[in-house]
Amino acid sequence: MSVITISRELGSEGSYIAEKVAQTLGYHFADKKTLEDVLIQYGFVEFDKEYDAAPSLWARFDARTTEMVNMLNRVILAVARHGNVVILGRGSFAILSGFADVLNVRIQALLPIRQARVMAHQQITKTEQAEAIIKEADRVRATFIESYYGVRWDAANAFDVVIDTGKVPPDLAVTWLADTVKAMQARKAGEARMTSALEEDSILASVVSDVLKCRETHQ
Repeated sequence: MSVITISRELGSEGSYIAEKVAQTLGYHFADKKTLEDVLIQYGFVEFDKEYDAAPSLWARFDARTTEMVNMLNRVILAVARHGNVVILGRGSFAILSGFADVLNVRIQALLPIRQARVMAHQQITKTEQAEAIIKEADRVRATFIESYYGVRWDAANAFDVVIDTGKVPPDLAVTWLADTVKAMQARKAGEARMTSALEEDSILASVVSDVLKCRETHQ
């Protein structure tokens, strides 16, 4: 089994890469909607409303947000234990740091390239507007990661692989990552820490299986 986490800058094509890597490997793909579905089925019925609240929610450090983050952490760990999954964003690289069967990936690009992509994707005509959207997204993500996990969101040493899609085409990045995961699977882990050793909440594990539509735990 293997797990890939994808942390991405807005406009870096990280979401595209994450989905394509999952398709290439035949892995599950866990994004915002997946995590939301697990939490709602698990009993956090108000999560869908709060998750979609203003971005500033995730930049606050208060009791309610801390509760939501703790629930998200539990879900991400349960999804990782299920195995053979690509997890997109939400601090998963920090939560799953140190596991031998997890590949933590950061996808980034220079600001002008990100601006052009955001303008195209969101049909924005002004560069200044795209830049403002990108900088706010960066601020919220950085604050969230640094506040709750104590690591820098853009620190290269927090990741196993960092890819600049201004230089590496997204489809080539997909090939690189798929090949890397296959190479990881060929190695013997020995005494290394593995996600299969994570403690299991049987109810949460069952919900994860339901949402992923897979009753097999990939060991």
